[in-house]
Amino acid sequence: MQPALARQDDRNQPINVVHADHMDGYNAPNSVTTLTGNVLITQGTMKLTGQLAKIYTAKEDTSVDHITVTATPKKQPHIEQIDDNGNLMTGDADQLYYDNVNGVAILTGHAHIWQATKGESFGAKLTYNQNTGYIVGESGNEGPVHMTFLPKQKPVTPKHPAPAGSTPAKPGAPASSTAKPAPASTAPAPASSAPTKG
Repeated sequence: MQPALARQDDRNQPINVVHADHMDGYNAPNSVTTLTGNVLITQGTMKLTGQLAKIYTAKEDTSVDHITVTATPKKQPHIEQIDDNGNLMTGDADQLYYDNVNGVAILTGHAHIWQATKGESFGAKLTYNQNTGYIVGESGNEGPVHMTFLPKQKPVTPKHPAPAGSTPAKPGAPASSTAKPAPASTAPAPASSAPTKG
């Protein structure tokens, strides 16, 4: 798949748990925090949503190593991000694994990734690399990988409507031929005051 040019400064932003109905865990090295119910996690323009998410911290410190979001009967995990060109990328799957260290999102099970102005991919497993913008698809029991590439967008030519009441000029006729002639004056000519020679 063609590069998505993922927004490079997103990974330098903090990871925020914006919303969850319930949280179980603590911020410590080599720990797991479980979030349930309407979960929303953000990092710059990237958003992760789902009903069940787990945040794993690194062994050495409290930085985030990776995040998993698992499908429930209510909702599939969802990821979205805006690239450096301002285009939106979205992804959905039964299982989402986000590697925060390497900037890689792995979508497994009924995976679907859509990129504005570029196209979409379907597969049993799709791997999206934020650093390179490339997507790798793998087939499985769900069938082969499907991909759609969008055509190049053509510029739209603005249409200027003709003024109301005007008649289009015939081919080859001067533009002035479409104008209506001025009405002839009906006023009588003024009488001459000069004496008549006899």
